[in-house]
Amino acid sequence: MLLYRIKNAQLKGEISIPPSKSQTLRAILFASMAKGISSIHNHLKSPDTDAMIEACRLFGAKIEVTPHCLEIEGLDGQIKATEDVINAGNSGIVLRFCAALGALSSHPVVITGDYSIRHQRPMKELLNGLNQLGAKAQSMRGDNYAPIIIQGPLKKGSAVIQGTDSQPVSALLIAAAFAEGPIDITIENPGEKPWVQLTLNWFDRLGITYQGTYQLPGLARYKSFNYTVPGDLSSAAFPLAAALVTQSELTLKNIDMEDMQGDKELIFVLQTMGAKIEIDGTTLHIKKSSLKGIKVDINDFVDSLPVLSVIACFAEGETHIYNAAICRHKECDRIHSIATELTKMGADIQELPDGLIIRPSRLKAAALYSHHDHRIAMALTVAALGSDGESSISEVECISKTFPDFKEDFNYLGAGIL
Repeated sequence: MLLYRIKNAQLKGEISIPPSKSQTLRAILFASMAKGISSIHNHLKSPDTDAMIEACRLFGAKIEVTPHCLEIEGLDGQIKATEDVINAGNSGIVLRFCAALGALSSHPVVITGDYSIRHQRPMKELLNGLNQLGAKAQSMRGDNYAPIIIQGPLKKGSAVIQGTDSQPVSALLIAAAFAEGPIDITIENPGEKPWVQLTLNWFDRLGITYQGTYQLPGLARYKSFNYTVPGDLSSAAFPLAAALVTQSELTLKNIDMEDMQGDKELIFVLQTMGAKIEIDGTTLHIKKSSLKGIKVDINDFVDSLPVLSVIACFAEGETHIYNAAICRHKECDRIHSIATELTKMGADIQELPDGLIIRPSRLKAAALYSHHDHRIAMALTVAALGSDGESSISEVECISKTFPDFKEDFNYLGAGIL
């Protein structure tokens, strides 16, 4: 069990943000379905990346891993029968995307994952959509969670699913793109829209045809490609927040504000709260700021809920974060988990069914728990840097999921994490 010990600190300097997890995983999957050999540069080195690589290898892709590049010989749109169970690890993207891709095969595909995947990541909507399109897709325990068994092939037709969680939507779109088609997909109550748009941006990049919301002709075919993964705007939130809560000045590099990642919206919300953030090309400069609480519909950037909750403790007035009910079905119940841990630190925080109300608080040191969630662990690190005394955070191994050099980078800036 890995433990952090953290005291109040002042930060200074500049770091580069790690590569995007969401874009790395999509790049591997789409390269695996291409014709020819694709090169993925600057990929995120994380357990989720490893899980996607192994899953795509089981589908038949040939993947060579080097320190700076992935070389992927793709399948030209046709997966092979898997010879083993796919293990998604802790990755919701691997679980949903590869389960849907498995429906392209006439042979059974089984996919499972860790405890969080098997108990925290619902599969009902994706299974429903796949079954409507002629596949046999079921939860092996009958509870709509992994382990999942899927057998295709998908057939032409139509499907209607609820879209509050973006991953099943993206997964079904990807499977439909390669199916024998045509397929019409209707999404009711769409949420997390920027993350579906991120998938459609890959369709546009590769020339995969679709119309409206959503009609797909199927039988997608495209050539191999070269791609450099941009910085992860979700990960950038944590050093950005650390600068704000410690009244420090930092520079963050490897920021692509033109990328489709939804969590860049946090930067604009923080500017509305009074944060002095200058955007200079691919660089952010954060200066000492006085923040004011606001009301925030966070659905388009829900992964920012834990860290925004921490920042709100240091803002003047009340912050109301809402439309975040999907956060209860991530690596953990993020609404309850961040409220529980910040309450230990003396935060004035109220848990709501779909969000939180936070009032300004002077945080004090406490013994904290990551809930095995990388975003909770990093958000609590930020809170500890702005609190009185020395806090501990247990089970922080999960941070490697998106920010493998988190401790080293923060200590380079002066955090003094032990």
